[in-house]
Amino acid sequence: MNIEETVQGLQQELRRGTLILLVLGQLRQKTYGYSLVKKLNDSEIPMDPNTLYPLLRRLEGQGLLASEWDTGESKPRKYYKITEQGMEVLEKTRIYWKNFSEKVDELLEEAYE
Repeated sequence: MNIEETVQGLQQELRRGTLILLVLGQLRQKTYGYSLVKKLNDSEIPMDPNTLYPLLRRLEGQGLLASEWDTGESKPRKYYKITEQGMEVLEKTRIYWKNFSEKVDELLEEAYE
């Protein structure tokens, strides 16, 4: 068993769902993809554009995001914003995450006492 591979696999599993929550939360205001990548990376949450753009398309397909092109500038940009349905999903998931992560922290602290 390779410890590093195991740790990386677990970290990747933890990131998947939390990235969706973060993306939905960051799109309460209209934002374009690269700006979102930069904000997450600046916050030390690494996000590769090759991960973000398929995620944005999937969330849009689920009706959680809406997009529109802005062609008014020299470089056209596609902006994304959370929908009303997305806000409902975000809020319910955020509350679940808060409660769940508190319980996980409690149990992990208990395990190290």
